[in-house]
Amino acid sequence: MGDDTRNEAPGLRLNKVLAEAGIASRRKADELIFSGTVSVDGLVETNPGRRVDLARERVAVNGVALAAPPAQSLLFMLNKPTGVVTTVRDPQGRPTVLDLLPEELRRCRLFPVGRLDFFSEGLLLLTTDGDLCHGLTHPSRHLPKVYQVVLRGEVPEESLDLMRQGMRLAEGEELAPAAVRRLPSQPGKTTLELTLSQGINRQIRRMCRDLGLTILTLRRVAQGPLNLGGLKTGAWRPLSAQEEGSLRQAVGLPPRGGRS
Repeated sequence: MGDDTRNEAPGLRLNKVLAEAGIASRRKADELIFSGTVSVDGLVETNPGRRVDLARERVAVNGVALAAPPAQSLLFMLNKPTGVVTTVRDPQGRPTVLDLLPEELRRCRLFPVGRLDFFSEGLLLLTTDGDLCHGLTHPSRHLPKVYQVVLRGEVPEESLDLMRQGMRLAEGEELAPAAVRRLPSQPGKTTLELTLSQGINRQIRRMCRDLGLTILTLRRVAQGPLNLGGLKTGAWRPLSAQEEGSLRQAVGLPPRGGRS
């Protein structure tokens, strides 16, 4: 099948490696690669989709090698606040999720796994493990994500039924059914728990837009076997060995060496 990743090389796409190293945006990274200024293990590489592993291969731009990732891959959970972009760097100068980390971690080449938009908050993973990132973001292995959404006013049951049945967005994308349940709410508001099984960009915001619903807050509280728990807004913590093992198992990766 076209989305089977079992035979893919490990690591990340070369253009993504350059972008996450802060060399250039993904598009500019493509241009650098096409121009012949990027090499892998001393050989010019002109394919932006070439998968590379910095722990095993030497990637250089104009002869200057990129720093290798830490020998021990890192994995953190962050409770992303609103008003922060889910990128390594932002051309507009807005705060990024890496700005929430101490300086010593910002130097470790961590990158976010997937996205939460500027006005959304909640659980976000940061890692240096390219294989795990790929497994978590690939459509064939998309883990369920759980969100708590606060909406203005009373939401009719008909709208929730449309979410549960699977909607067609205004742009034409077909959505899989979403699990929806009501939570205790404040007067004049409706609080929902939504569980999504797809990786559609800004899916909840677009669903609510098409249903004429106004989102007040949108917060991711779980992803696969992980739960945000009591982690404070803007805070971060390393995943436990048990959490990491459960996550790797959920995306079909073997346990990390030396961890149980």
